[in-house]
Amino acid sequence: MIACWGAGRAVLARLRPPSRRDAWLEAAMSAALGVGLYICAFQALAIFGLFRREATLGLIGAGVVAAAWQWRGWRAEVRALRAAAPATPPWTRFERIAAIALALVALPALVAPLAPPAAFDELMYHLPYARLVAQQGTLGIHDWLRYPWFPYNYNLLYAAALQVGDDVLPHFLNALAGALSVLMIFRLGILHANRLTACIGAAIWLGMGDYANALIDMGVALFVLSAFVALWWWRESEPLRDGTRWLCLAAFCLGVAAGSKYQALIFLPLVALFVVRHERRLLRAWAPALLCFLIPCIYWYARNAIMTGDPFNPIGARVFGFTEWVPADYVQQVADVRDHAEMPNALIWSVFLAPFSVWWKRSAAVRAAGWFCLYSVAVWVVTSRYPRYLMASFPLLAMTAAVGWQVLFGWIAAGVRRLRAAPAADGPRSGAGVGDWVVVLLLAVLAAVSVGQTATKVSMISLTPEAREAFLRKHVPGYGVMDYVRRNVTGRVYQIALNEAIYYGPNPIWGDTLGRWRYRDYLLMSPGDTARKLAAEGFTTVVMSPEMVKVLSVRPGFDQYYGLLHDQDGSRAYRLLPTTAP
Repeated sequence: MIACWGAGRAVLARLRPPSRRDAWLEAAMSAALGVGLYICAFQALAIFGLFRREATLGLIGAGVVAAAWQWRGWRAEVRALRAAAPATPPWTRFERIAAIALALVALPALVAPLAPPAAFDELMYHLPYARLVAQQGTLGIHDWLRYPWFPYNYNLLYAAALQVGDDVLPHFLNALAGALSVLMIFRLGILHANRLTACIGAAIWLGMGDYANALIDMGVALFVLSAFVALWWWRESEPLRDGTRWLCLAAFCLGVAAGSKYQALIFLPLVALFVVRHERRLLRAWAPALLCFLIPCIYWYARNAIMTGDPFNPIGARVFGFTEWVPADYVQQVADVRDHAEMPNALIWSVFLAPFSVWWKRSAAVRAAGWFCLYSVAVWVVTSRYPRYLMASFPLLAMTAAVGWQVLFGWIAAGVRRLRAAPAADGPRSGAGVGDWVVVLLLAVLAAVSVGQTATKVSMISLTPEAREAFLRKHVPGYGVMDYVRRNVTGRVYQIALNEAIYYGPNPIWGDTLGRWRYRDYLLMSPGDTARKLAAEGFTTVVMSPEMVKVLSVRPGFDQYYGLLHDQDGSRAYRLLPTTAP
């Protein structure tokens, strides 16, 4: 984190300061920019096969030196900003209570990263991909993974973490993205609304974030948020042409996000519409911004276009043609997304009340955030309705929802006053109103839930190898048999319905519901035909889940072709017997 701040600060300090200064928001933006710069550096090293532990440590050391070099100047700048800032009123009792509740809500996020990797997607392809990159020091196409062609920007941080630490360290890089975006939301709430808005928005985002895994949604959310903060700083620049570098920074952050997950591309039309309203200089503004967008992500899309004809492989298959995926895979994936469609967290539903807030009338930034939220939700409803695909918008949704909650609390307070025959207040207040008590009550409920979650997260921490083993056997189906195969089998292994455990198996390991090694291409045949096909492709071992053991092991002739190697927790490993057996 220190290295990221140092690298980002070295660049950000050379840009024209935003018109509305906030030292902590700028510090968070510096750290986020530094994360993006490190991703680009790791990507460049890996493209040329130079992504090694020594290079990673050297880059981190350079960032730490940059941070130390700038520390004194930054501290002097912070003191100058404090001295020039207008006097602020002291924190009220309600605001202090809200801040304490926010601190309690943060407890699970501090503890959660310490658990061993156990989430489905991180074990299925995020960490296996990162481990391969860390071991090989180069980027490659690994067709045994479900998504071999995806953009993997944020996963490069996990690869660097695995070079210098164990597999818990990537969780902290995921948590770093969450922590930086929480800090940004808190400072944005104070700048453009009030302290209660800041506390509520930060608490909502803390409660919605997932800090216990090594997925990339939190990283995408950080860079989407950073892009729109930079975009607003550009909008506030006077004149706009002097703030073009902020526009370039926004484009760079969007490029990092688009190089981490395809869903980040949905924000491009909104950004283009916003920019074209205020800036139409092609060469002086749009061209450098486009270049800054492409630098972090063009490798992934150009590689895919050149090698498969589909820059968005496999998402663009229906337009650009199918490669590893067949039409049935595409249909199955879409059906799976629709099966997981549901309403997002109820804490953000109040976003639709934000237009009734006094802050909506007073702050152009709040209105801009509201339009961002409306666009994000509309696109999400039309496309997936899968809550995780909305996570990139969650930080600004949380802040805008906080404004909406205050509207609701204000209405409740007004109703109580009317019942008491007292005049209603006009808009949000920081005094001792009924609405403030309701705010505190909401935060108290969140804090109480968080304390319970903290106890659960603490119980998941594994301090010894024995505790880790017990945790993984409990939370990762098939861990035991995968671990056995990793330690004892040297040939190619095909797994059946154990996708959520492949990180703990041999590296690589084949078999999936989609893609080149899909199950239905093997399991719809007789046991003998399946065994001969697997043997012809070089496989020596098959591992399967308890459910598949019950289905496949009872087929006639199964024992003639498969010999039991290991049975643990219901999952089994079989070796392929000679296919000439009677």
